[in-house]
Amino acid sequence: MAAENGTCTAAVGGDARSALIFIGTGCSSAVPNAMCLIQPSDPPCRVCSQALSLPPERNPNYRCNTSLLIDYRRSDGEHSYVLVDVGKTFREQVLRWFTRYKIPRVDSVVLTHEHADAVLGLDDIRTVQPFSPTNDIDPTPIYLTQFAMESIAVKFPYLVQKKLKEGQEVRRVTQLDWRLIEDCCETPFVASGLQFVPLPVMHGEDYVSLGYLFGDQSRIAYISDVSRFLPSTEQLISKDGGGQLDLLILDTLYKNGSHNTHFCFPQTLEAVKRICPKRALLIGMTHEFDHQKDNEFLVEWSKREGIPVQLAHDGLRVPLDL
Repeated sequence: MAAENGTCTAAVGGDARSALIFIGTGCSSAVPNAMCLIQPSDPPCRVCSQALSLPPERNPNYRCNTSLLIDYRRSDGEHSYVLVDVGKTFREQVLRWFTRYKIPRVDSVVLTHEHADAVLGLDDIRTVQPFSPTNDIDPTPIYLTQFAMESIAVKFPYLVQKKLKEGQEVRRVTQLDWRLIEDCCETPFVASGLQFVPLPVMHGEDYVSLGYLFGDQSRIAYISDVSRFLPSTEQLISKDGGGQLDLLILDTLYKNGSHNTHFCFPQTLEAVKRICPKRALLIGMTHEFDHQKDNEFLVEWSKREGIPVQLAHDGLRVPLDL
């Protein structure tokens, strides 16, 4: 399973494989952290300063909200594009990475939870839908739990309502086909031809977020927001349980210490050792992480533990077979 490292390169037309494209690998506040720029420390924050010094395709310390685009090459040779989460920085991610990798549309959206960094870009889904001033287009399927649905109906009532109220004018808005899923491993669903198994995890002790297990030829687990694994979820994705993962994509917020709603670096690496995937890529980083420096540390950690682990970066494209 190869990854395109260093400078990102555009996908070749007619690619014979599927691919994972990391269109965002940062925390909710993204990187650079605005406070580091408007109230700079002395000396200035090195990561946030550097994040503005180079264009994003050559700057792995520039991180938008965590989001994954799955370019799924189906058995008929056609491609489907499944977006996992659509956060506050979605439009920026489209301009940067959809254009670079020639992504023409989004066929389905899959949500992990309803927090701002996962859903506040829903209004901008219309930028990747056909133009119709009367909304006369096929809506994009979006998969989410009942809890997330109820929260989004409050945040975006105009995206959820099916009929206009009397006297209400038509306005062009994102067209979505809301499809409810269960937050349990026993109830998989299919989005644009690709099966997903929900992986419930704790995101703070009062909140359940979802990761997802997907892929037949390559077994991938994507877990973006986690503070504690539920035993059933860890069992399903661990080498000694449901079978070894080809790739684990896992949350890591801060480099040191702990956090009540996210894994931090020490907990992430311990989880990687327990689950024992063939390979792991880390996401959700704050400005505490310096991509080059911390990946140098991870090279040595990987040699010692026998599990290749690296920080992902915005624009990283991983070709694979799904």
